[in-house]
Amino acid sequence: MSKTNKKGGALGEALRSVFTVGVMIIAFIISYIIYKYVFGNPLFFEGGNPEGHPLPGNYLAIIYKGGVIVPFLITLNLVLIIFAFERGITLFRAKGKGRLNVFVKNLQTSLDNNKIEDAIVACDKQRGSLANVMKAGLMRYRALQHDTTLEKDQKILALQKEFEEASALELPMLSRNLVILSTIASISVLTGLMGTVIGMIKAFGALAQAGAPDALALANGISEALINTAFGIFGSLMAIVLYNFFSTQIDSFTYKIDEAGFSLVQSFAAATK
Repeated sequence: MSKTNKKGGALGEALRSVFTVGVMIIAFIISYIIYKYVFGNPLFFEGGNPEGHPLPGNYLAIIYKGGVIVPFLITLNLVLIIFAFERGITLFRAKGKGRLNVFVKNLQTSLDNNKIEDAIVACDKQRGSLANVMKAGLMRYRALQHDTTLEKDQKILALQKEFEEASALELPMLSRNLVILSTIASISVLTGLMGTVIGMIKAFGALAQAGAPDALALANGISEALINTAFGIFGSLMAIVLYNFFSTQIDSFTYKIDEAGFSLVQSFAAATK
């Protein structure tokens, strides 16, 4: 890999890191605004006091009573939604134009008829990750056809190496940011549990007072505990579902790339003396 490619890769990785941190910061700011000024709207509470009881049936006010952990849980859910869309768009673009099975079948037909240039043109039109890998292999295929310095086995190994290098450039893009989804799946429920513990501490604190328990403090503590539990479980559940969905899509895509590469190598081996 050239120094230019290394610098470009390092710059791209730095920009992606900045993007990820920026998304999290912006998501937290938006979450706090939603928590403070939407869920905490005085109109949603009895007597116009956010510290009091929510109006009957007002679920936004009920969520507000979840306390200071709620903005963090909203942040996790917003980040989850943002990166779910980002992964969905990336995978959609990686598939390129048209159906992959049809594309691979057309490439195989071109190879069987020794129409390498037509196959390369088809890769340019398809514009997906599979097409990028196949194009790299096809260009190497074309060069090796006219190479008289290498033996057949050496040519096959060279073609396989070209596929491996091309795949190594494309596949990391497909799985990038999946670690964020898996992390949210773990920490969302733990964050909700933290809010639950805080709420229960407040509730038991209200019960521990001398004389009659503070009913408002007790109700707020229980609300805080249950709301954070619900938010945390919901975020974790969605993150697990999305992570497994994208992982399955990536595994299927990787299999298609490997299958297409193997097919091309086999065709080259059969056509080479």
